Amino acid sequence: MPSFVNPDKCDGCKALDKTACQYICPNDLMVLDKEKMKAYNREPEMCWECYNCVKICPTQAVDVRGYADFVPMGASVVPMRSTDSIMWTVKFRNGQIKRFKFPIRTTPEGQAQPAGGWETTATLDDATLFTEPASLGLPAVWTK
Repeated sequence: MPSFVNPDKCDGCKALDKTACQYICPNDLMVLDKEKMKAYNREPEMCWECYNCVKICPTQAVDVRGYADFVPMGASVVPMRSTDSIMWTVKFRNGQIKRFKFPIRTTPEGQAQPAGGWETTATLDDATLFTEPASLGLPAVWTK
């Protein structure tokens, strides 16, 4: 089910040029209606249901109707983000509430190393990337 915006909750991220959901959407589906200052999903049929917009929305205005295997019929799921974790609150149709907390980072914000700490000067012609014959279980590299 695609994401949708509750216009009563959406404040357009305080009238900034780009909303949080626009910034995070991997498919560029979220847009800001400049007249109403409300965000909306311009192509719901293209939504991947990745929950990025739902998790990042500061006013919890974006929602996704969950699939039955994840959110039982008549239930709702609401994520609440913090700097180091995300709390998922699932409200079942019988009123029961369950909360699940998961970490969202393994490194401090802004300190992730793109190469993971590995040497990045190697090229495809470099011997450090050449693992044969050992990785193939051969005694020597075949040559002409």
